[in-house]
This record gives sequence, C-alpha cells and structure tokens, in this order.
Amino acid sequence: MGYVRSPGGVVPDDSLLPVVSVVVVNYRGAEDTITCLRSLRDDLAYPADRLQVICVDNASGDGSAERIKTHAPDAEVIESKTNLGFAGGCNLGVQHAKGSVVAFLNNDARPHRDWVSAAVKVLLAEPTIAAVASKVLDWEGKRIDFVDGGLTWFGMGYKTHQGESDEGQFDTARDVLFGTGSALFVRAATFKQLGGFDERFFMFYEDVDLGWRLNLRGWRVRYEPTSIAYHKHHRSMTTLDNSREMYLLERNALASLYKNVSDKALGKVLPAALALSIRRATARGGIDPTQLEITNRPATGPDLTDPIEIPRVSVAAMLAIDRFVEMLPSLKESRAIEQAARVRSDGDLLPLMRNALEPACPEVSYLEAHQKLVATLDLEDLYALRRNILVVTSDSITERMAGPAIRAWNMADVLAGEHDVRLITMNEHSNPPQAPFDVRYVRPADMGPEVDWAHIVILQGHVLEQVPQLKTSPKIVVCDIYDPMHLEQLEQGKDLTDARRAHVVEVVTEVLSNQLLRGDFFLCASERQRHFWLGHLGAIGRLSPTLYDSDPSVRSLLAIAPFGLSAKPPQRTGPGPRDLVDSIGQDDKVIIWAGGIYNWFDPLTLLHAIDRMRGTHPDVKLLFLGMKHPNPDVGEMDMANRARALARRLNLGGNVVFNETWVPFDERQNWLLDADCGVTTHYEHVETTFAFRTRVLDYLWSGLPIVTSAGDSFADLVERERLGVVVPAEDPDALAAALEKVLYDKEFAQACRERIELVRERFTWETALAPLVEFCRNPRPAADRLPGAGPMVGTKPLGAVAAVRRDVALMKEYLNAGGPRELARRAGGRLRRVLGQGR
Repeated sequence: MGYVRSPGGVVPDDSLLPVVSVVVVNYRGAEDTITCLRSLRDDLAYPADRLQVICVDNASGDGSAERIKTHAPDAEVIESKTNLGFAGGCNLGVQHAKGSVVAFLNNDARPHRDWVSAAVKVLLAEPTIAAVASKVLDWEGKRIDFVDGGLTWFGMGYKTHQGESDEGQFDTARDVLFGTGSALFVRAATFKQLGGFDERFFMFYEDVDLGWRLNLRGWRVRYEPTSIAYHKHHRSMTTLDNSREMYLLERNALASLYKNVSDKALGKVLPAALALSIRRATARGGIDPTQLEITNRPATGPDLTDPIEIPRVSVAAMLAIDRFVEMLPSLKESRAIEQAARVRSDGDLLPLMRNALEPACPEVSYLEAHQKLVATLDLEDLYALRRNILVVTSDSITERMAGPAIRAWNMADVLAGEHDVRLITMNEHSNPPQAPFDVRYVRPADMGPEVDWAHIVILQGHVLEQVPQLKTSPKIVVCDIYDPMHLEQLEQGKDLTDARRAHVVEVVTEVLSNQLLRGDFFLCASERQRHFWLGHLGAIGRLSPTLYDSDPSVRSLLAIAPFGLSAKPPQRTGPGPRDLVDSIGQDDKVIIWAGGIYNWFDPLTLLHAIDRMRGTHPDVKLLFLGMKHPNPDVGEMDMANRARALARRLNLGGNVVFNETWVPFDERQNWLLDADCGVTTHYEHVETTFAFRTRVLDYLWSGLPIVTSAGDSFADLVERERLGVVVPAEDPDALAAALEKVLYDKEFAQACRERIELVRERFTWETALAPLVEFCRNPRPAADRLPGAGPMVGTKPLGAVAAVRRDVALMKEYLNAGGPRELARRAGGRLRRVLGQGR
C-alpha cells in the first residue's frame, strides 16, 4: 500500500497505489463475462480510480461484444477480428493497459474484495517478485482450484491439491513456479519485456510457460493466499471434445519444454518426452502396441490389412507431435532468446517443480514406460541440484600460494561437494597441484567458453576487468571483496611518484567500483569491512529503494565470509625450522610471522622489540615465514628491504631469520608447529582499520597465542576472546613485554591455547563460507539488476525520476558539446526558466 504522514499519523494514500489493469477475455460467454465485470466494478476494495477493466472479445460472432458494452459500460471492450485464444486475447488487452500492474481474470471467475489489494501489497513490498498467483477456489469457495503448481521433467504442468476441500491448510504465502492464468498479477513492464503469453499456445500452459520464463530470468512468482478468486473452471471447454484439450496440452507441453529447458537437459528430455507422448496415446486409447509385430500375424491365411481404429484421444497426441514439428523453426528463435536471458539453472528451479519425476498419468503401461525412461536416461541425476560454478582468480595457483589463491582454492573445495566447480587461474605462472575439483589455467582472452559453461561466476581482484564480458553477461556474479585493494595501494604505492601513485589508487578504486556496480552478491571479511562496503555501495547508487525494499538489512547482497582455516587440526608431515634452520635450536622460543612483509605492515617495531628482548632472553628467535611472494607478478616491497637493513644494523642475525623462499602451502603446518607464538604488527592507518590479516588465521589453526598491534578486526578478536596480547602500534617496549608474557608465562600461554581451540571452530572454511554456500543453493540476480526492476508507483514519482535521467543526459551532451563553460551556460538558462515558472 502507499502511505503518507499526516497530523494524525501514517495513513493510506490511494494516489501512491499503482494503477492495475484487469484483462478479461470473452469468447461466446457473455453471461459469465458480464457477471465477472460487474463484480470487478462493485465488489473490490481497491480504489476505482486506480483500476482499469479491459474486456477482449475474441471474435465471438454471437453479439457478445454488444451485450457486454450494454450491461458492463464501465469496462473498455476491445474487439478482436479473429479468435486469438486466451494467450493472444490477454496480450491484446495488455496493449491497451495503462497500469504498471496487469491482472488476468477468467471470464467465468469472480474476485474476492481483497483480490487486487492483497496482490498489490506483495508487489509493492517485494521488488524481486514479478508475478502474484492468486488462491483460486471453486465458485462456492469450498474446494481448491489452484494453490500451487508442479512441473514434470517432460514439460507438463499440473495443479497440486486440486479438488481438495479448503480448510485453510494452504494459507501460507510461498514462491511457486507459475500461477494460473485464471487469476494472476504481473508487473506490466516485465510482462511486456518477456513478450507476454506465448500466443502459439492459444490456450493451456501459456501460464506455465510464463512462470517458467520469469523464474529462469531470476524473477519470483509468489502465491498469495489472501488474493482470492472463485472459478467455474473450464466453462470454455464444455462444448468441446476432450481430445482437443489433450491435443493442446500435449503440443504446448512440448513447446514449453523445448523453449525453456537447458542445453544440458534438452538432448535427453525432448526425445523421452516425445516417446512418453506416444505411450500416453496408446495407453489412453487402449491400443495394443504389439499388433503389428511380425510374430503376431496369423499362422494361416492372409495378413490383415483392415484399418486400425484409433480413438480421437490417442490421435490427439500424434497430431500434437506433428504440429510441434511445424512450430520448431519459430520455437528455435524463442529458445535462443530464453536461453540467452536465463540466469538460473534447471536445478535451481527443481524445488519449485515440486516433483519433477511425477508420471502425471495413471495407466500401468504408461507408468512402466516412464520408469524405463527415467532409469535408462539417468534423469534423476540430471535433475539433481548441481550447478556449474566458476571460481576465478588472477593469483597463481601453485604449491606455494598467497592469500587470494588460498581463498579461491577453498571456495572451490567447499562448493565442489554440491556443485560442478572449476577453479580458474588466469596467471601464467600457475602450476596447480592435484585437487578434488577441476583446476585449470585459462588466458583472459579464452575465458568465453568458461563463462558460457557457468551458472555462477565467483571472482576477486581484477578479474572483472580481465573478463569484461562479465560486465554485461546475465550470469550470476559473486564478487569477493575481502581485500580492500585501494586502501592497500595507499601504502604499497609510497615507492612511486605522486602522480603515478594517485593514478594507481584511482584505477584500483574504479576496479572495485565496477565490481560493486555489477555484482549480484558480495563477500567481505568482517563487520568493519561490511560497514565500509555499505558506504561504498551507497555512494555509487547501489542502495536503491528497489534493493533496499527487497531486503532492508542488505545481507542478501553483502555477507560476511572471513578468511578460513582447515577443520582438520595441523598434522606434522615433515621437518620444521628447528631442524631446517641452523640458527634455531630445539629449545629456543620461536616467534613466527606467517605471511609476507608488505608496506602496510610494521616489522620495524617488531625488530626493535626483539633487540630489547635478546639481552635477557637470548633464546628468542623471530622467523619471517616467506619473503618472496609466490606470485612472480608481485614484486618485493620496500618494507621488506627496510626490515632486512634494520636487522643488519641492529646485528640481529642470531635472533631473526628471513626465509627468503615461500613455504609450500601444504608444508606450512610443519613450520607453525615448531613455533611458540604468532605475531603481526602494523601501523595505525586506514588500511589497518579495514584489513583482515589472512595468514594470521594460521595462528588459530595451529593453536599459537597471538601478539598483535591494535586497530584491525583481528586485534578486536584477540582482545575480546583473550587469545593473546594486543599492544599499541609502534610501541617496541609494549610489544617486547607482550612477547615475553606469551613466551615465558606458561600458565598464560596455556590459557590462550585452550580458548583458541574453542574459537577456531568459528573460522573453519565450511563455517566461514556458509553464506556463499547458501547463496549458491538458491542464486538470484540482485533485486536492482532484474530486468525492468524499478518502483511501482504513480506518475509523479516516475516523472521525477525521468526528469533526473533526462537532466543527466543533457549534462553529458552539454559537456561533450562545449565543456564546462557550455554546461554552466545551459544549466543557468534552465535554472532561470524553472525559477520563472515558480513565480
């Protein structure tokens, strides 16, 4: 509903309600149609001035149009020159619709007073919902006509629970694959964008086909039990033989299946669906399918040549297949459109199909055929909830991996249990180790087939710029923004000239902004980061009313997925630094720095702390685990050189070890298990505030007490859970005291280890990536990226939006024409005109 504030509080504002255009199609049913139209006029609680009623007469030729005009003068009667069927008649009515919502009501139905208002309430509240399926009861309101629908693997839709007594057992709103065309609401812009109902269907399954297409494109169809209509059901078919209905059902099911099922499934299900159609024909007609077998010819006498009698109900299926063949050229064009636009897989829709393997026909011979086809073609596996997922990184995938590659690897590993996953590295220096999932190196220029294969693409870093087709692709894109690269560049670029540094920061900021503009789902590493990225999303306009209204918490768009660690405790597989490094003895106290040395870290204060400690504790040893980054594209940073230089100046060679190579990822536990504590120190700056020190998780994994500088999210965790000691930034004395406590106070260190054992369970990769796992189980485009998504309000707000867009376009035009001076001149003139109008 629309609302405004008044001195008496918040009250409904009818002017903000959308105009709803109700389309009723008539074919030689004037009496029912007039009853329906009068009910729309007299019985609805929806404001009359926000309701448009359109009646399409489908060339009845019996005076229906004139009778309707006389007895329902408030309706707009559109006369078709030919019988367009239900699908074409509805589409013709929509051509005359003025509302932002179109509703379809059978001419032999009548609405409950809340039929429109209940549906509109859903559409206003849920921007991702494109259609509302009404609850449809029989004329007396006692038995169910529609509360849900199912879809078989061979394309036949059916109504579940039809004919059951309505005892309120289906009064819970839920998503469905389709609604019944006898009482259905659709956003007008979306309906038109999809081309409306498929007019080739004439009648039957046009509503199934529409719902299927909406869901494939990422929209939702919502069953709303308070939007009720009452239906006499199939009044239009009472004068026709049921073979004509069977013909339409068989033909249209094949057409809908061919248009909408995936390429992966089509080769199996279409031949099987054709075979099942023939078996239904023989089963329904009681035809002996073996009568032409050679072995059934008479032993003596001539072979019979009399015509074989085939019931009309059996001929219907045969003719349906024949006509389906004739439709194939045009259906092929439609299929290309639907498959290019789809963002959801067959598996995504499986829950909405209810029971995809439902035989939908009771005859024994048919059931036997259905069972054979399902088993022979492995259709149970085909309709499993598995999706094709790409995890793409620019980092090198080798035995020695840095944080981004480790994170991408574990995303692939966690998702591979439920989906078909490919981990793609676009780094030519990669040499992937063995994995339980597909790992491959692909050049950016060759990513097209990989993207085409995927249902979901998960990317990080600069991948979106390297694969620009993803910016416009309908694929579901998940952006892993756990690393605020532009903040890192503020520190990392200090070695550059001012101009070059500013340019690099600008480029990286644009890279991240492009991701934030494109993504359907985002992963960050901490609550701090989440606040940061929400600000960025708001600044670039992603926190639109459409997106906000679909989820005010915005957690369906931006979720926290920190760096993780293995659920399996570290197991020693080889020697560690106590056996490999000459200067580290078996009884020494080893402090480990688990990652590389980058410009945003502060190893210098740590070296000064070691210098203070070694006088009283000569057994203290500081080990930097890896100096040379495993990705050759990442050069050594100035801070690494400064750290070596300071260690030489302080003569710390006996107490500090720089491991110049990078310890292989699957051997790092041997080094961690030789350590007594883990350390990370950094400066107090904006990068620290929003950083998530990925390799620090190895300290939790191996149970090492932690000493860290204050300021980042890990420091908050260490302090809150008492996992070690947090010290002020750039304070060597406090740092030395903290290291001394965790190294030499055995009781304190043991207490830290015990608490770490409990906390680390929260950071297993399975737990950390739970939001990603859940999203991939039910992936959807972000609400504001759905085609046609936008506010469904009156003309004034939409007019304002259009004016803003027009002004932005004019500004660009003025800038291109004459630069800032031309813009100022034109804008000044426009402003004077606006002020003049206001006087």
